[in-house]
Amino acid sequence: MTKAARRPTMQDVADRVGVSKATVSLVFRKAPGVGEETRRQVEQAADELGYRMNRTAALMTARRSHLIGVVVQISNNFHAEIAEYLVAAADLAGYEIVVGAVTPSHGESRVAETLLDFRCEAMLLVGSELDSRTIAALGERVPTVVIGRRISSPSVDVIRTNDAKGIALVVDHLVGLGHRGITHVAGGAGTIAADRRTGFLRAIRRHGLDGTVVEGGDFTEEAGIRAAHEIRSGTLPTAVVCANDRIAVGVLDTLRRAGVGVPADVSVTGYDDSTLARLANVDLTTVSQQPRAQADRAIADVVSRLDGGRTERMSSTLVPELVVRTTTGPPS
Repeated sequence: MTKAARRPTMQDVADRVGVSKATVSLVFRKAPGVGEETRRQVEQAADELGYRMNRTAALMTARRSHLIGVVVQISNNFHAEIAEYLVAAADLAGYEIVVGAVTPSHGESRVAETLLDFRCEAMLLVGSELDSRTIAALGERVPTVVIGRRISSPSVDVIRTNDAKGIALVVDHLVGLGHRGITHVAGGAGTIAADRRTGFLRAIRRHGLDGTVVEGGDFTEEAGIRAAHEIRSGTLPTAVVCANDRIAVGVLDTLRRAGVGVPADVSVTGYDDSTLARLANVDLTTVSQQPRAQADRAIADVVSRLDGGRTERMSSTLVPELVVRTTTGPPS
């Protein structure tokens, strides 16, 4: 049996270039004090030798990790889009993102603890449904930003859009088209779903209408499918306002399979303007939450705490934008 090839070390790179191991370490840590030509030679030697920095060891010896943890639902297209923008914004600020995936077997609290074990210096919670006390406790440990929901903890920053206004934009659009029988499919019992449900009811009442609410139970396509079956069991509304795009896709697919024309018979709207909504075969009228702007502000808030020493709470509420596509039209 042949002996496995030895992995190249930092000392091997230093020997190849003719510099000290300390100099190589400075290059890999992107620290000042190394000339550009030496930096180039070290990087070239590392590539030639196939050297890869041991990230774990580097974190153990560094005083700061420059890592930001992001807790997201990996099945949520909008969360994935936010995460992509967070990576880009963090890179410009000199930080790296570590994504923690929330799954049925790995809840938000467990994911956050894992990210802290990796020495993340700050935490970003996207669309979190954790209770306020848990989020506040996390904010006492590391700088924490909640993206997409309300929370009033002095230790936690908030970036969100005005969900009540976003849903009102949808209702105003539908009423302007002539709709009077409008149903809302809510997303469950969480804070985000509650804000959108409240926004719908307020907007409906402002127009002097009696809208109905169907409880989807969560923010998934399956919730939309269940809601669509319930809606079809009674008198069809002329428009359905869904709490997010995933619910809307479930409603849309179920109605079309049942021979209900969209928007000829029923108009359908979503919320988030996710990649799902922009698919050609979906083309969903929805609401944009400005994910790039939310990501940029979230990273800026984290950096101002980590590098600027900020201690006061920051809360930013962005203005949502209605995006009209082909799933809405005048009632027949």
